Amino acid sequence: MRHAMLAASILASLALAAPIAQAQDAAAKLAQDAIIVDTHIDAPGILMDKWADLGVEAKDREFDHPKSRAGGLDVAFMSIYTSPKQDADGSAWHVANQMIDGVEALVQRHPDKFAILASPKDATRLIEGGRVLLPMGMENGAPLGDQLANVQFFFDRGVRYITLAHSGNNRLADSSYARTKQWNGLSPFGRDVVREMNRLGMIVDVSHLGDASAKEAIALSRVPVIASHSAFRHFTPDFERNISDDIAKAVAAKGGVIQIPFGTAFIDPASAADTQARFRAIDEFDRNNAALKAQGQPPKDRVAFDKAWDAAHPVRASTLAQVLDQIDYGVKLLGIDHVGIGSDFDGVDGELPAELKTVTDFPHLVAGLQARGYNDADIRKILGGNLLRAWGAIEDGAAK
Repeated sequence: MRHAMLAASILASLALAAPIAQAQDAAAKLAQDAIIVDTHIDAPGILMDKWADLGVEAKDREFDHPKSRAGGLDVAFMSIYTSPKQDADGSAWHVANQMIDGVEALVQRHPDKFAILASPKDATRLIEGGRVLLPMGMENGAPLGDQLANVQFFFDRGVRYITLAHSGNNRLADSSYARTKQWNGLSPFGRDVVREMNRLGMIVDVSHLGDASAKEAIALSRVPVIASHSAFRHFTPDFERNISDDIAKAVAAKGGVIQIPFGTAFIDPASAADTQARFRAIDEFDRNNAALKAQGQPPKDRVAFDKAWDAAHPVRASTLAQVLDQIDYGVKLLGIDHVGIGSDFDGVDGELPAELKTVTDFPHLVAGLQARGYNDADIRKILGGNLLRAWGAIEDGAAK
């Protein structure tokens, strides 16, 4: 009798395992067949800190060629990120060019594995043979300095979107993280930059922008704009870094796309609150240090501040379900044609859902979407079709 019960239990387990395995296989197949476009991967910044040959497996990185092929990633926008500090000290132009040099070096070392993607029209052709395509996105307009001609310069170097500002106000626009806004919209130079980007067919990115700056950029642009890596503020009401419903609707009305990130700080409400609080604390710390300096007193140690903050705010966990919730919300709010993915791999210190730790894990995202009832055609749109469509419209709208 006991043997019979055991046999029945084994058969039941096998019966349950078969549909699970079939679902996993279907997800993996769709991930390979679809064109997956991720609009935000921070590999260039890490290459600056410590070179790694991303044409082979790099164990300490979230993006490389073998992982991309395993996960089905085809188009990986390389983030050319510069900080407000580099803007202030005048090094942003040089740093951005060094990062672009690093991406070009990667392609030159492995022309069979990587290619620079300059136009969405070339994607299908260049993917042949298993290449991963590397368009570039400039995260923070600081490298432009105050020279409008630099928009053309970086376009010619392969940059295809510019996130107008990052974690501080700059010459173009206000940051969502800045407590005090400088422009309450775009600066006069920022308006010129948006017009020049439209002329060239370069994508305007409103992620990281303060609300007034984002609204003006969307209204001014003649063509679609994107948010390259912005979750929805609906889940994190006090976190301006995430996009509000009305701004997301404005992006969609223009034909653009909201690209959902995977980072815990964006998709987990408690983590987003910690992140917002940290930026406010840094602002207060900097103002206090400025006051100490004005009084002729030594400033407080920023390293000690960061260490104390991290000790008091341990890293929280996030889940694939939270990413799927973001996608569900965006589709309900905006429609299936206006949601995509901008992971922030290699840019959030590994603070990612357990199911989405590297680019290898895109099949988990696909399986989650299938489990929530999305059909294959709609999943293809989310994975990359929507972004390629919007990019094509932006390119078609360029001045001839």
